[in-house]
Amino acid sequence: MTRTVFCTKYQADMEAMDRPPYPGAKGQTLFETLSKQAWQDWLAHQTMLINEKQLNMMNADDRKYLLSEMDKFLNNEDFDKAEGYVPESE
Repeated sequence: MTRTVFCTKYQADMEAMDRPPYPGAKGQTLFETLSKQAWQDWLAHQTMLINEKQLNMMNADDRKYLLSEMDKFLNNEDFDKAEGYVPESE
C-alpha cells in the first residue's frame, strides 16, 4: 500500500516520497509534509534554475540560493524563475 501525506505545497492528500530527500531534520520534515509530486516538481524547477542561471554547485553562495528558492517554491511563496523561460503548452 502506498503511503500518503497531506502535501503542504498542493494542500491535498497525495502519494508520499519513498525516503527523505535530505539527511537530518530538514529531510525528515520534507519527508513527512511533502508529496512525491511536489518534490519532483521542485527537482525540475531546480534543474532549470541551475542551467538557466549557470549556477555552480561547488559555490556555497549558489547552494545557499537554491536552498532559499526551494523553501519559497515548496511553501508557495514568490520564487525565482529563469528569465525568458516559456513553459511548454499543455
